[in-house]
Parts: sequence; C-alpha cells; structure tokens
Amino acid sequence: MDNSLINNVKDTVTHSRQIEQLHAGVDTQDGAGVKLTRVLTQQLQQRLDPYLMLDNFKSDNPDDYIAGFPNHPHRGFETITYMITGRMRHRDSAGNEGLLQNGGVQWMTAASGVIHSELPEQEDGAMEGFQLWLNLPAKDKMNDPWYKDFQSEDLPKYTTEDGVDVTVIAGTSHGVEGAVTRDITEPTYLDIHLPAGMSYAEKTVEINLVN
Repeated sequence: MDNSLINNVKDTVTHSRQIEQLHAGVDTQDGAGVKLTRVLTQQLQQRLDPYLMLDNFKSDNPDDYIAGFPNHPHRGFETITYMITGRMRHRDSAGNEGLLQNGGVQWMTAASGVIHSELPEQEDGAMEGFQLWLNLPAKDKMNDPWYKDFQSEDLPKYTTEDGVDVTVIAGTSHGVEGAVTRDITEPTYLDIHLPAGMSYAEKTVEINLVN
C-alpha cells in the first residue's frame, strides 16, 4: 500500500465490553468435604475454554476446610491457586512440596499427569482463596509436569495515580511483568483493589485508520 494513503489517524476505544450474561456461583464440596463456591461450572467449559473451572473457598470455620484435598490425580491442564488467607501444604508424585500461605500463589502444570494433595496447616482461623484451572492445548497435554510456589513478596505490585492497587500474578500490566510467564497458556492474572468510586483500565487500544 502507498504510504501516502495512510493518514495515521488514531481513535481510542472508550467503551467497555458489554455483559453477555450473569452467572451465579454454586455452593458445593470437593476434596474430603471442603466447602466452596464453584464459579465456573462444567456447563460453561466449552464456552470459556481454556478456562475450565474457578473455585472460591472462604470460611473461618475449620469444619469447612480442615480435611483438605487428599491425594487426587490431575492431567492435561494447569491449576493456579491464589491463597488470600491461610496455610495449605502441597505434595505431589513428582517430588514437589511447598507451603502456600497468605498472599501466595501455587502454579502447577499437570500436563502428562501428577497425583497431589493440598492439606491445611492450620486448625482454626480464616482460610480464603481461589483456584483456577487452565486447559492445555492438545499438543502440550503430555509435556512433563511443572510446579512452582510464589510467596506474596515474590509477586510484583504497583499503585495507579487513582490509588488502585494491582498485584501482577501472571502476564504484564501497565509495563509491570508478573511473577509468572507461561509461553503455552499465556495468561494474564491480576488482583485489583479499587477504592470506592474509582475505575481501572487495563490498557488503551489505539486503532490506526487507513483511507
């Protein structure tokens, strides 16, 4: 194309994506009876792939979580556990072991398969967190398993001019690179805390208009 035809006019996209539907989480139990809310369920997996599942566990009653998640198998996807409050011990068949605690992240790529357990290391107090499952492409499902813990201090953080606090768990946000970079799933995972009345935009999209 003749460069003389390009006017280099830039428009900024200023509207947000529209809400397609609202979906309420479902109260359920998993593991050895841990009470949790399943936000993404099987009915949404095909629609939202590679996001397979999202669970939120939150309780200050030890009866709701103390039995934890004894040995169980995973294969073909990644699990990302973000522990807001509490302590959980991970062990798996690949020889990995780690303690996930306040503000930390556990990233596990099950890939070809792993058996692991997640057991509380507290007898009382609050426990709260999220676990997200990310599907792997078919060509990567038989890769070797991978695992790493990230404590709260390992997670990059920044504050915007409007006072919005952002923790960059994975991907890149406002020029800040997260603790995790995964070439296969390429996720962006942020924890965003907004003061009342504030707004936050992840990025501004510029469109070059060509005549």
